Amino acid sequence: MQIDSFTYYDLSIFHPEESFSVFHRLNFTRTSSGKDRLMACFREPYSDAGRIRQTQQILKAIQEKIDHWPSSITNGTLLVIEKFYDYALDPLPRSADLASSFVYRLLHGPDFSLVRYSLQHVSDLIRTMYLLTDLFRHPDTPPAMQKLLHRITQLINRPETQWIAQQPPNTPFNLTDTIRFGQFFHEQFRAQLFELMDIYAQFDAWYSMAMANKIYELTLPDIIEQPEPLLEASGMYHLLLPQPVPYDVKLNKDSNFIFLTGANMAGKSTFIKSTGLAVFLAHIGMGVPAQKMRMSLFDGILSNITVTDNIVKGESFFFNEVQRIKNTVLRINDGKKWLVLIDELFKGTNIQDAMKCSLTVIRGLIRIHQSLFILSTHLYEIGEELNAYPNISFKYFETSFTEQELTFSYQLKDGISQDRLGYLILQREGVVRLLESLK
Repeated sequence: MQIDSFTYYDLSIFHPEESFSVFHRLNFTRTSSGKDRLMACFREPYSDAGRIRQTQQILKAIQEKIDHWPSSITNGTLLVIEKFYDYALDPLPRSADLASSFVYRLLHGPDFSLVRYSLQHVSDLIRTMYLLTDLFRHPDTPPAMQKLLHRITQLINRPETQWIAQQPPNTPFNLTDTIRFGQFFHEQFRAQLFELMDIYAQFDAWYSMAMANKIYELTLPDIIEQPEPLLEASGMYHLLLPQPVPYDVKLNKDSNFIFLTGANMAGKSTFIKSTGLAVFLAHIGMGVPAQKMRMSLFDGILSNITVTDNIVKGESFFFNEVQRIKNTVLRINDGKKWLVLIDELFKGTNIQDAMKCSLTVIRGLIRIHQSLFILSTHLYEIGEELNAYPNISFKYFETSFTEQELTFSYQLKDGISQDRLGYLILQREGVVRLLESLK
């Protein structure tokens, strides 16, 4: 599935501030390599239903066993193992007899200590891989996971690794065992050990995704394979909100365009981002923040939410808005299924110009029936001119207000909002009074 850097930022999938980052919220990996593998999953959302369902099955299988997940591997474990191979170690004796081992410890004390210390971490990795194969030794284990588990079994099917697996955790290596296993792992098992670490990184990423599904009670969506676009969700909410209000959303080929209105702070942007994020998470095989969700595959997500000017290039806010819309039109006019999210069209020009430009864009976009659109605007006046199009549904967020109080229900309702609350908010925050008191 295609998703550009603007959309990643608009949906807060990656964000420099961790409290605003979806990736950070969902990252429960225990190693840097696992985090890198999880990052790759986020960077490369799937484009076919088979891969999505395969990942869903894996996460479900892990979640069922997650309370028994081996926890001895940390980032430090893998760093020590890597240092073990990077360090210019004095050659270990070929024979692990008592005399040779004693001489090596006597003449190469620091290296001997490094080997013995590293072997403890190597042992933790080996035991963990045995535990993983035992944990998922079941005929119902998903095929993709079985393939990796089979490869683990092939790699650790050695007398040396079997002996280590039988030892209790933290069992110290004696003098001769330090030389024997140090020589084996350093000279004979290097490639295999690095492959095991690579496999563990994949399991670490899967574990993180399954843990996120469990902790946040995310729901695995139903993926419908059909040529027409479809998105149906009930109880959908935004993952980053501490007390979210859920929404219901329904979009299909006959009603593929939501014209969204409502006052500032009423919840329009949050709703748009919630929808985009749920579709994105579904495409990496994760659960979604919703009670239930059905959707077709999408070929891409495009957003037009956060637009700025570019002082260096001399580009105005409005010019960049136009460029984003142009890019959107060029990309979605390909017969494929896109989810297009647009928040507040043409904020960078006067209201009359914005109305004319917005109508032109909407009338063009609604000709594309293979994509789904959510577009928010303050320009409720143009809604009347769009009533003739049966594939547009009009939704709004309600706001209740008195002279002193604003109340946002964050409930999505049918219709068009005509709320104009900018001046009221200015008054409520005391700005009008401050301005009047200026001398």
